[in-house]
Amino acid sequence: MSTFPTARDVRTTPEGLLWEPSRRWVRGLKGDVTVVDSRHPVLVWEPGVPVPLYAFPHHEVREDLLRPAKNPPTGTHTGSHVFYDLEIDGRSVENAAWTFPAEDLAGHIAFEWFRRVGRGLDHWYEEEEEIFIHPRDPHKRVDALPSSRHVRVGIDGTVVADTHRPVLLFETGLPTRYYIPREDVRLDLFEPTDHSTGCPYKGTATYWSWRGGSGGPGVPPNIVWSYPEPLPAVGGIKDLLAFYNEAVDITVDGETLERPVTPFTETLSGRPSTGPSASSGAVNNPDTTAR
Repeated sequence: MSTFPTARDVRTTPEGLLWEPSRRWVRGLKGDVTVVDSRHPVLVWEPGVPVPLYAFPHHEVREDLLRPAKNPPTGTHTGSHVFYDLEIDGRSVENAAWTFPAEDLAGHIAFEWFRRVGRGLDHWYEEEEEIFIHPRDPHKRVDALPSSRHVRVGIDGTVVADTHRPVLLFETGLPTRYYIPREDVRLDLFEPTDHSTGCPYKGTATYWSWRGGSGGPGVPPNIVWSYPEPLPAVGGIKDLLAFYNEAVDITVDGETLERPVTPFTETLSGRPSTGPSASSGAVNNPDTTAR
């Protein structure tokens, strides 16, 4: 009889790594070259890092493209590792791959993701869907639910959004985000920016900054975002606008919400974050993931 992953399939190594097998077909490319083509990937969580990464059996990796690292880093990943440079068409990508010291993961190779750390493989696919920043965590959920709640958003005493038709986005480990139709937002008080971020659960976001009302200079930039082409699982938020709860005043059905402390608080206000870990890569790279 075949078995399927459950919560009990998450295993711990003496080094503090958590890992579990995945049933997804995963491919990783550098340019047009397929470097990883795996039907037996393993999800790995490193201590203190809220998001997983993939490791792959050696025989599902183009090892002929890997060379022992010329300048291996220290303290980059858990434990003592063997690092590899990736060489393709005469170009070298330093420390693009590594092995974990854990006996459980012997025979597996992990890769950096370019859009997360600035080096590594450019494109990743689970089945036929491209994924970004890091693998999606199977133990986390992201649900976009249409609602009739009355949501009002204020900035420095100015009402900038007022709607009875929001879409509420519930994401494990983060506060509820309220996505609001553009017609119900005072977009004349904001200006678009060239800032852009990627999220493995939602897609690529575009941003607006505050330019109207009193006290504008005290409002963080890029305080509003939208997903013009969200991933299918959260298609209900397409073209809607969301505000950082951490930096604006949100009232829901007459109740003013407390501003949460999250991993984004430090980025928005400069204060240290003591909130829960994000379900994305925001803790390690707050500029690449929108919430």
